[in-house]
Parts: sequence; structure tokens; C-alpha cells
Amino acid sequence: MIYKFRVILDAEEDIFRDLAIECHSTLEDLHNAIVNAFGFDGTETGSFFTCEDDWTWNEEDEIPMFDTGDVPGEIKTMADFAIDDLMHQDNTKMVYVYDFFNMWTFFLELAAIETPEEGETYPTLLFAHGELPAEAIQSGFRGGEVTDEDLYGDFEDDLDEEDYDLFEGDDSFEDMGFEENWN
Repeated sequence: MIYKFRVILDAEEDIFRDLAIECHSTLEDLHNAIVNAFGFDGTETGSFFTCEDDWTWNEEDEIPMFDTGDVPGEIKTMADFAIDDLMHQDNTKMVYVYDFFNMWTFFLELAAIETPEEGETYPTLLFAHGELPAEAIQSGFRGGEVTDEDLYGDFEDDLDEEDYDLFEGDDSFEDMGFEENWN
């Protein structure tokens, strides 16, 4: 079977790609299809994250590109999962993050499951809308930029100048036996 995905970039503008890929392809194949569809050079790593229907995802649900565990084989990677192992008619959403320095965040939604078209090679880009911006937004979730007001509310209005230097005049570290010039 062929899975057709809409891959939506977390951005202020509508930017998405529609991809078709064989359901038995690996998540690594899907990673490569996304990287190519959005025009990245592929030199950065990425991870998939399972999520709920409301796009809620947790870093503990990460499926990385490489095994970063202390014991080889301890962590399953993208190459270990076929797409249909995780996504199917009852579970249609997943989050993908590419380039952990810039945090390009994508929301994947399984839009259709169809029979393969004769003579077609997969994966394939079906449709592209919007251009990749120069930089990823840092919203942490689809919708917009997170401001200090979003994070702290009116909390900063209650601070005095001396509140910004947490350790000024604090002798607590001197009692711990640390030397200032230890190296």
C-alpha cells in the first residue's frame, strides 16, 4: 500500500509538502523524502516523535536517526521501524524534527492509504506549497513566536535590578571548598 502524507512546517506561513511513500518503507526513508522535498542538504540529523491526536508529543517518544545509547542496539532507530509499524488508519499523526540546532519542526499527517500506481516510483513528491523560510521559527509548537510575556507574564515587572544577579554578595559557594582558579 501507498501512504500519502501531508508534511506541514511549523511556520507562520502555510508551508507544506504532500508525499507518497510505500507503507513498508522505513522511517529513515521517510526522513530522506522529507529532507529532499523541503530542499535541505541532508547533512543534519533528525528524529520522529509519536504524538496524540492534538499533536502533543514528548521527547521520551523519540525515534532518532542514530543509536545514541550507551549499549549498541539499546535504542531503536528510524531504520528499525517500517512506517506502518507506527502509522495506520487509527494513528495518523507524527512529529518530525530536523536539525536540532535550528529545530525545523514538521507535523506529519497520514492523509490517504491507496494502492500503488503502476509505473510510479516511490517515494515521490505529489505537491509543494510555500517556500522554506531562511530560518526556523522558535515557537516550540505551531502557531507563532513565543515572547517573554508568554513565558513570564507580568513577573518581570516585579523584579528589582538586584534580582538579576543571583550570586552577588552570596558567600555560599566559598563554604563548599571550591577554588576560584581550580585549573
